[in-house]
Amino acid sequence: MNLYRLIIDDHTTGFSITKILLDNGGKFFSNSYLNQWVELVEIYSQVVTLTNDASGRVLYESSACITVMLSKVAQVLRSSQISSSETLNETANRIIEHAKTSGLIDHLCSCLATSGSGLIAGSSNMLQAASEACRAAWSLIDALDVLFMRKSAILFPISALQSHFSQRTEIMDHIKDPLFDEESTKMVDVMARAFLRSKAVQVAVYYCFHQRIESATICGLQLLSRCCLHNGIVPSVLCGLPGSLPVTTVVSGGGDRTIVSEIFSVLSICSSSLNKDAHTVEPSNTKCKLANPSALICHSCTILTIIAQCLKSTGRNSAIFMLTTSPKKQLARLSVLARHVSYDDKTKASFQLQSASAMLALASILSLESGTSVESSISEIAMPLIPRTSTLSDHLKFSPGNENQQDHGNFNGKLPYWLRVKDGSVGLLDSKLKWGGPLAVQQLCASGIPLLLIGLLSNGFLNAYQENECQNDKGGLSPIGVVCTISSLCRCLSGGTLIFRQILIRSEHVKLISNLICDVHLKLIKFWTGPGGGNAGVRDLINAVIDLLAFPFVALQNAHGLPSATASVSSGFLLNVGSPGQRVCVEDNDTVKAIEEDMGKYIKILMEVGVPSIILQCLDHMELNDLGRPVAFLAKMVCQRPLAVQLVSKGLLDPNRMKRLFDLSAPKEVMLDALMIISDLARMDKGFYEYIKCASVLEFLKSFLSHEDPNMRAKACSALGNMCRHNAFFYSSLARYQIVSILIDRCSDPDKRTRKFACFAIGNAAYHNDVLYEELRRSIPHLANLLQKTEEDKTKANAAGALSNLVRNSDRLCEDILSEGAVQSLLKLISDYAVSALNPSRNDSTNESPLKIALFSLAKMCAHPLCRQFISSSHLFPVIGRLLQSPESSIAKYASVIINKVAEP
Repeated sequence: MNLYRLIIDDHTTGFSITKILLDNGGKFFSNSYLNQWVELVEIYSQVVTLTNDASGRVLYESSACITVMLSKVAQVLRSSQISSSETLNETANRIIEHAKTSGLIDHLCSCLATSGSGLIAGSSNMLQAASEACRAAWSLIDALDVLFMRKSAILFPISALQSHFSQRTEIMDHIKDPLFDEESTKMVDVMARAFLRSKAVQVAVYYCFHQRIESATICGLQLLSRCCLHNGIVPSVLCGLPGSLPVTTVVSGGGDRTIVSEIFSVLSICSSSLNKDAHTVEPSNTKCKLANPSALICHSCTILTIIAQCLKSTGRNSAIFMLTTSPKKQLARLSVLARHVSYDDKTKASFQLQSASAMLALASILSLESGTSVESSISEIAMPLIPRTSTLSDHLKFSPGNENQQDHGNFNGKLPYWLRVKDGSVGLLDSKLKWGGPLAVQQLCASGIPLLLIGLLSNGFLNAYQENECQNDKGGLSPIGVVCTISSLCRCLSGGTLIFRQILIRSEHVKLISNLICDVHLKLIKFWTGPGGGNAGVRDLINAVIDLLAFPFVALQNAHGLPSATASVSSGFLLNVGSPGQRVCVEDNDTVKAIEEDMGKYIKILMEVGVPSIILQCLDHMELNDLGRPVAFLAKMVCQRPLAVQLVSKGLLDPNRMKRLFDLSAPKEVMLDALMIISDLARMDKGFYEYIKCASVLEFLKSFLSHEDPNMRAKACSALGNMCRHNAFFYSSLARYQIVSILIDRCSDPDKRTRKFACFAIGNAAYHNDVLYEELRRSIPHLANLLQKTEEDKTKANAAGALSNLVRNSDRLCEDILSEGAVQSLLKLISDYAVSALNPSRNDSTNESPLKIALFSLAKMCAHPLCRQFISSSHLFPVIGRLLQSPESSIAKYASVIINKVAEP
């Protein structure tokens, strides 16, 4: 008899047919099983469009049949005895193949849409159909994944890296290994598109959770987890965020009647089920007894983890997106996660994974608070809920047994195979270090956490191949876990001298950490399709390692009373923001002193390990908008001569690299630090001039002189000044690129720093010979004007020095010097500052005034008869004589030189 006609004509008959199929489920090897499957799918393709009164029951029964049959397929494929039964294997494969080619996933999506439309219209008979459609959809994807995992062994990037280093496998064996089956990914894509496109499908999935049917909820959680990983828009929809919301705009998410709210309600119910004294922290509509609360907890926490990680990877940095703006809801949701963390009965494997999954969810949600531009009280709410140091330490030391192997089964409550048990504990440790203040850092360091973290990274390498398959890797870290571990180590560095030396003044540790951003590992991360992979994963890993390695540079650069690590304290400024190194220089003078003492050792270690070369390679793995931190670190390393030499030798100034860094579409901080790199190298040694010339940057520097950002104009002037500091190597280039004229215009720039560095550049452009004197002639009135205006003393000193250099190499500009009032301006400046020079009891500092430079400039001008004559005849000349009485010996000396030269015939 035709099953379709039975189901259409009488849904009770359809129910009996369903029972027959269920009862025959054990006879999987029979030929009739495959025939029943084919007929069932054909029936299903027609009943999904039914809208009569019986349609809800029909859809439910037929979806249930599909679920049961696909679950049987997955069960057979999982069986360890599969190889002994070719008949079973063939039947399973034929069913899966038919499911792929028959458009079953589309039919299931149609069922969800039909169910959702009925629910929107108020038809409650669609509730069970919606739940069974979710179960069936996940059963199909799960069966495909089981088949895929039989053929593939997934290695985490850190494990594959160890494989590469030990030469047991070639990197290309793993670099493009898919994390998910291609066919199941296609199914997930169809499901995700249907979910995003159809409000009815979203409603159907929502009620799948709202009914509190345990098996349907578990399947729905796993189905949505895969959709979130596949499509970054899905997490925003689950939180109820507006579709057009800019990533930097923070709004309340996870409110009532969102799926995220339902997930927290599920966790609350589980909490009540496990602890009869626990209060329900989210509203619920059920008092049912749960058969497998641990599975619900693990899968609920897993999807919350994925949602948070996906939001963060797209730049949404606030836990408010998931916790709402209500402090009451924030406390309730974080508390229920913390409660599941505390259910850590080490005699039961289910509780171990339950605690680990809750840690993962809590840590991932709290990580959204990193880099947030909106102040919130979430950190204050969360801190008391983070487990004690001893608990976190125990979790980091814990080695799961075979019963805790991660897989992707439906109802086992185990972590999915793209997450690791210890990811959550290192994530919470990072939050505790970040928000706990100096006392928390000291306590955690005293508990041996830094070396434990180093050991965790080491074990990721050394023990990666103790087992043959990824599922048996018992102590590893996922890419996100690796980033949290590095971040925690960085925060520990402010814990004192011993900790700093334990972590960074050991070559093996620096090598271990820098290996994480080597070319091989970054390729593995880029092709990793799970959380923490892709371009965002590459960016996060590189930034975390750089923050750690840059700690000593930041600490010394910000230390009081110590010489600056660079000519400009703004070099690599991006690394200073929020760095533990910035805090330690204020709070711990002993550590700063130790860093200063050990800086030579540290630089030697960086060079031995090859860190400069590794950082340069990182630039090639990152998108232009993500280059801020690595370029900032390069700007800091360039200020240390040994590192600068190695960086230049490894291609820092490669023309293509410079072209990329100076691209107008690059972030402003990248261009500023690239300018500082050129400037600091030029200032350091003339030996870098040839390399700078070959970098082909002069055209960029010329354009930056007219940039709308005053910082760009100022740093371009500074760089050009340093390029003329040691000799006349670049003089002809300045003329060829017609840069001098623009430099002169910058002397009248509205920005005071630009005016200061423009005078500096003009002075150096005139210092070594008179080749550029004709072009520089137009600068004289600008320089003279700056001497008389209200300017910084350093600007006036630079202007006076530039005028001195314009007469240093010949008298070609003497007439202009006189006619433009430059000598008169120098005399007036000397007169204005003479009072302070002759009266040291006042608080004015002659060391910072432009008086010495002005006197030196006049002394140079006295070498030329025209200038001598003008100076001697000026009514201000007597001021020079009075300065012979200055208590400042250099001032009296310059005054004496002027008077003696004027007295010459």
